[in-house]
Amino acid sequence: MKKKSNRIWWILGAIAVLLIGGLVAAKQTGLIGKPKSTEVDFALVKRTDITERVTASGRVQPQVEVKISPDVSGEIIGLYVNEGDPVKAGQLLLRIRPDNYESLLSRAQATVNSSRAQYEQSKATVSQAEARLIRAKADYERNRKLLADKVISTADFETSEANYNVAKQEVEAARANVRAAQFNIQSSRAGLRDASENLRKTTIYAPVSGTVSKLNVELGERVVGTSQMAGTEIMRIANLQNMEVRVNVNENDIVRANLGDTADIEVDSYTTAGRKFKGIVYEIANTANGLTSSSGAAAAISADAVTEFEVKVKILNNSYADLLAQKGTKGYPFKPGMTASVEIITDRKTGVLAVPIAAVTTRGTQTDVPETTDRPNGTVDEKPANQIEKKEKVKEIVFVNVGGKAVQREVKTGISDFENIQIVSGLKPGEQIISGPFIAVSKRLKDGELVVKRDPTKAKKKAEEKEEE
Repeated sequence: MKKKSNRIWWILGAIAVLLIGGLVAAKQTGLIGKPKSTEVDFALVKRTDITERVTASGRVQPQVEVKISPDVSGEIIGLYVNEGDPVKAGQLLLRIRPDNYESLLSRAQATVNSSRAQYEQSKATVSQAEARLIRAKADYERNRKLLADKVISTADFETSEANYNVAKQEVEAARANVRAAQFNIQSSRAGLRDASENLRKTTIYAPVSGTVSKLNVELGERVVGTSQMAGTEIMRIANLQNMEVRVNVNENDIVRANLGDTADIEVDSYTTAGRKFKGIVYEIANTANGLTSSSGAAAAISADAVTEFEVKVKILNNSYADLLAQKGTKGYPFKPGMTASVEIITDRKTGVLAVPIAAVTTRGTQTDVPETTDRPNGTVDEKPANQIEKKEKVKEIVFVNVGGKAVQREVKTGISDFENIQIVSGLKPGEQIISGPFIAVSKRLKDGELVVKRDPTKAKKKAEEKEEE
C-alpha cells in the first residue's frame, strides 16, 4: 500500500516538472506572455498623379429649349409639324380657328369709322357755333350803340349781351367735343390694332430654328391662351445640336467646382458601348435648389438636410462627332431626359507624395482652454485651474510601421481622388504605412500597438463567412 502511494507521488511530480518545463520553453520561444498583434495591411508612401473630381448625376437637356404657348384661345384647325421634325425660324407651325377674331376685327373697324364720323360731326357743330357767335356779337355791338343813344331799353341790351355770352360758351363746348372725338378715334384705333394683333396670333410661327422635341396637342384640340399668363403649352422647340447635362452638386463639393472646369460625362444609353464624352462647366447656380426666400430656405433645410446646387455642363460636340456622322439626317445621339453621370475635374497634380485614402484618419487630443468671465468694469477673470474646460482638437494622422509597431504621426493633406490622398507634410517617400482594414485604422488601432501583415486569403475567407451568416 505504501509502495503504491509513493508511485502516485512520483507520477504527479513528473507531470508537474513537465508542465513547468513546457511553460518555461513556451515563455522562451514567445508563445506565451507576448502582447497580441493586430493584423493590418501595409502600403508605401510614394509619388503619383492625383486628379480631384466631383461626381454628380443628372439628365441631358438642350442648352436652348423654347416652350410655345398661344396668346389666344380656340380650336386648332391646322397642325403642320410632328414631334421630331426639324423647323426653321419663321416656319408655320399651326393655326387656330380665326372666325371670332375676324368678327372682333370687323367690329373694331366699324368703331373706328363711327369715331371718325363723330369727329366730322363735332367739327361741323363747331362751325355752326362759330356762325352763331358772329351773329350774337354783331347784335351785341349794335344794341350797345343803340343803348348809348337811348333808342332801346336796358332789358333789350342785356338780352343781346346774354345771347353773345351763350354763343361763346357754345363755341368752347363744340371745340371740346372735337377734342373728345379725336380721343375716341385714338381709342378705337387702339382697339382695332388689338383685334388685328389677336387675329394675327391665330397663326403661330417658329420663333427659333431647331427640332420639335415635344408636341402636346393634336389637330382639333382646343387651347387656352391669355396675354397675362402662360396658356396651354403646345410644343417645345429645342436645339439638339448643343446639349448639356444638368446635375445637382452637394454643398460640400460645390465650393470646389469652378466655371471652365472640364468634365467626363457618361450617358447611361452609351454605357454598354463604353463611351465617355467630354464637357465643360459653363454655369453654376448661386442659390440652392428649391430656395426662393428665407422662409423657404428654413423649410427646405428642416425637411431635407442635403443642400444641392445645380451645375450645367456643356457636352463638347467634338467628343461625339462620330455619332453625329452616324445619325446623319435621322436624328441626334442625345435626347432630352437621358440619364447621365458627370465627373467634374476640379484639380490635377502630378508627381505628388500620396498614400491610400483609407490610411488617413483623425484623432482628437484634449487641450486646456481657460474659461473666462467678464467683469462689469471690463476686465477678464479666469476661472480656477480645477474648472478649466477641456476642448478636443481634431488632427489628421497616419500610422507608420516602425519595427512592427504602429506609430501615430500627424500629417497635413491636400487634394484626393477615389484611391489616393496627397500628403503635404508628415511623411517621406518609401515609408511603410498602415492602409487597412478601415475599421482598424479609423477606430481600433492605438499608438505603439504591435502589428503584423494580414493574410489576404484568410481575410477573404472571413468576409465570405460573414456574408453567409
